[in-house]
Amino acid sequence: MTFDALRTALQTGIYTVINPFVRLLIKIGFTPNGVTLTGLILNVGVAAVFIIGAEEGNRGDLRYVGWGGALILFAGLFDMLDGQVARLGNMKSEYGAMFDSVLDRYSELFTFLGICYYLVAHHYLLGSLFTFIALIGSMMVSYTRARAEGLGVECKGGLMQRPERVVLMGVSALACGLASAVLGGDYKLFVPGVPFHVFETMSILTFPLTVLAVLSNITAVSRLLQAKRAFELRAAPAGPLPAPAKKVAAPAAAAVLAVALCLANPSLAGPQEPRMAFPTPSGVANQLFYLQREPNTNTVIYQLNVDGAGQLDEEEPINVFWIRYPEGGQRKALNFIQRKFAYGLSAKRVGPNKFELKFAAYDKVPFYLMKSGADNAYHVFTRVANQQIALTRVYLHIEGGTFWVPNVKYIEFKGWNAATREPTVARVDV
Repeated sequence: MTFDALRTALQTGIYTVINPFVRLLIKIGFTPNGVTLTGLILNVGVAAVFIIGAEEGNRGDLRYVGWGGALILFAGLFDMLDGQVARLGNMKSEYGAMFDSVLDRYSELFTFLGICYYLVAHHYLLGSLFTFIALIGSMMVSYTRARAEGLGVECKGGLMQRPERVVLMGVSALACGLASAVLGGDYKLFVPGVPFHVFETMSILTFPLTVLAVLSNITAVSRLLQAKRAFELRAAPAGPLPAPAKKVAAPAAAAVLAVALCLANPSLAGPQEPRMAFPTPSGVANQLFYLQREPNTNTVIYQLNVDGAGQLDEEEPINVFWIRYPEGGQRKALNFIQRKFAYGLSAKRVGPNKFELKFAAYDKVPFYLMKSGADNAYHVFTRVANQQIALTRVYLHIEGGTFWVPNVKYIEFKGWNAATREPTVARVDV
């Protein structure tokens, strides 16, 4: 599972827990902007706790750090609540989204203000320096996304998005305060031969802040490069797609994809039947392509996800489901394992009417959902054997093997050549 997939799964689990409370807030009349404003007030309180600790406490008194960490985590809950209140209460608005983004920046700045003030006041100068660098990185993570999206390119992802930053700061500050009750606020660890201490109680906060300083700036730079690639894709002609970085990428993708498919389909273990006659799906509106493989005729359908007015769902542009032919052609949703580890696709918008797609089983070989100049309709394109193919079918041929290591002979891509519009079949041997 990729980091983004794990992050999404955790977020979904948290939403399941907090949704009853969200519905209560909606029922008593709380608006998304009210929730966001409450989060800001709590983060101002975080700054106040650290500043009071700087002025009233001494260097070894880390109680204020612990209380500040607990308040950071509590205030962070409101970052999740405001979006859910907007979604579940059907109160989404463009101004609300902007209001949330602006107040989130203020909240984060107030939090860093309090921590920096505390560290400077108690002469943790190196720690305060890295905290300020973390502040720079945190602001640039948000700015690169906002600037890219202002220019029409989606720019998400990275290791240190706002939820990760809030959790890291809150947990480390809380742990620092709790540890001081056990170790003492002035605890220092010395190593023989080293003229200075290598660890002190405050390091439980300052070490994670140093990690945050590094990773947040890496995230900002990676978003900048991601936006650069998206701009280049958008500026490129709609025809050719970039060639894979390595010639071995497609065979490698086939092998990993096959293992993931086996994990999702235990019936692949043991001897396999000879190649069978597969049915051709029919009657599927907005079908893009379908995937088939031994040992049965069950077929995975990849369908353009549009609403009743024909508008594409840009958050989830492709709907994936089974047609179970041995069960009378029933349509069934993918289960969690199939969706997250095998047949599922992730989509990232890289330009107007253009999305980069990646299989859950292997995300190194890109596919692209975009409109064709020939018919102004959406198709899924990939590059195989130096030709760009608009896919209609993907076939995975397996001959024997074991449950964990199936003997994948080849992957076959069927469709039409994007340049000539002629039917084509390309095979990748594994």
